[in-house]
Amino acid sequence: MSPPDRSRHRNPGLILGLAMLGIIVLIAALAPILFTAQASTLGPRFAAPSPEHWLGTDAAGHDVLLRSLVATRLTLLLTAAATAIAVISGIVLGTGVWLVRPWAREIFLRVIDAMVAFPGLLLALVVAAVLGAGGTSALIAIGLSGIPYFARLTANLAAKISQQDYVSTARLLGVSHSRIAIRHMLPNMAEPLLVLSASTFAATLTAISALSFVGLGVQSPSYDWGKLLNEALPSLLADRPFQMTGPAVLIVLTGLAAVLIGDGLASAANPRGRHKPTPNQPPPTTPDQTPPSSEHLADIGDLWIHSGDTPLVKGISFTIRHGEILGIVGESGSGKTLTAMALAQLLPDGLTSTATRMSINDLDLRRPAPPTAMTQAISLIYQDPGSTFNPALRMGTQLTEVLRTHKRLNTRAATQRVLDALRTVHMTRPEHRMKQHPHELSGGMRQRAMIATALTVQPRLIIADEPTTALDVTVQAEILRELKRVNNEYSASIMFISHDIGVVRALCDRVIVMYHGEIVEEIAAHDLTVESAHHPYTKALLHATPDIDGPIGDLPTPQRTQEHTRG
Repeated sequence: MSPPDRSRHRNPGLILGLAMLGIIVLIAALAPILFTAQASTLGPRFAAPSPEHWLGTDAAGHDVLLRSLVATRLTLLLTAAATAIAVISGIVLGTGVWLVRPWAREIFLRVIDAMVAFPGLLLALVVAAVLGAGGTSALIAIGLSGIPYFARLTANLAAKISQQDYVSTARLLGVSHSRIAIRHMLPNMAEPLLVLSASTFAATLTAISALSFVGLGVQSPSYDWGKLLNEALPSLLADRPFQMTGPAVLIVLTGLAAVLIGDGLASAANPRGRHKPTPNQPPPTTPDQTPPSSEHLADIGDLWIHSGDTPLVKGISFTIRHGEILGIVGESGSGKTLTAMALAQLLPDGLTSTATRMSINDLDLRRPAPPTAMTQAISLIYQDPGSTFNPALRMGTQLTEVLRTHKRLNTRAATQRVLDALRTVHMTRPEHRMKQHPHELSGGMRQRAMIATALTVQPRLIIADEPTTALDVTVQAEILRELKRVNNEYSASIMFISHDIGVVRALCDRVIVMYHGEIVEEIAAHDLTVESAHHPYTKALLHATPDIDGPIGDLPTPQRTQEHTRG
């Protein structure tokens, strides 16, 4: 076996940026100690560069190079403090707006938009003028002016991430807002935030120097690079540009180092760039063993789901028996997923649900349920295995989280239970998979991991929302066999949502057909044929199933039966 290629882990830009910034930080640490006295010593005025004064002297006779080096510490401290104000406040605001209630979110977003519309430099000048000239006033002014831009970017990034399946699952598990933000949202925004933080540092350095240059920043006897540029202005007009060289070059080099570090950290923060994915291996399967019972597990009565005044699900009622696999079919927009999300108390913002009955055993789902009770009642298997897990965290951290949070298991016990569950679903090399990131697993492996997660909490009902849609047909068959085996061995009830009539007929015990938010037919799976179905829409769905052995003809479609189903 050839040795691993370590060159791809190197990041020349990051190394160069760190080296440059390290030198500048070293200057900031040592120069005030070593050169303050010499920088304050007066010599000949406006002296040209020489071996005694490499960059010459200023109007008062100070050594320009030494003053530039001594000014490094104050400049970096002011820049770092102002950048921290902008970055930390902006991230808190931008992330927080997606963790509050919708009405509060709209208010915060409009406020952020209004602040972004106001020019940042103008805001900084106003704040500096109100607070008075000085270094502290300058850092506060520049820090405040940078908050809106950071908050706007963070809010845009958080908007997409907050809708991901792993965030919805965390909410279902009762994870606190702060923990969702820190563990699930911020790691997946790290790349653009690191880049913006670095560019903000460079922009802040320039802005603080500009305020000092116009007299609103650092005041005598203190001095930073901007004040040194201000003092050098007469020399520039008198054709002596060498006096500006020291602070100008240090500003450029520091800004360049910050940008290189930001790009390098962003690249390093992406776990996809560090490993190669491992191909999937088909596992063995286990035959069916035990039949389901006939007792009701879930009872849903007169369920309505509204978006404002528009009904999306219209008064449906159904039950799920213990150990039963209930299929729900229908075209897109028929209300299948909304029905499942209502049971899981995960309806999207802006939607409301009402029902006369909605329970799993004795757990009433019409009102918010304790997170521990929800995890024992329902587990979810999502449609897209690519968005099921947090891409920034390793699999072991995510798979054990619910056990550590709600079952109060220690890390070792939780890990052992998850490993047992992964072996149950025939995951290859489970110990190794626990150390990998989600992108290193194939789609089939991620779905097996989701099924294993569901088994660890021993839920009464597993909701599988089109769990095989994003997989190839071979992996689909493997996942369906695993669901059937889990149903048989653990007597877990399953709500299986799918567009695939053939899969539903083969996997499920009973089938509900939905159209336009209504249940138009309920039928045993083995009777799901054109001859046995009663409703015209069900017949149309069955007619629409391709038959590679039959003749090509003009088959009816679900849309053509609309006039029949409205009654």
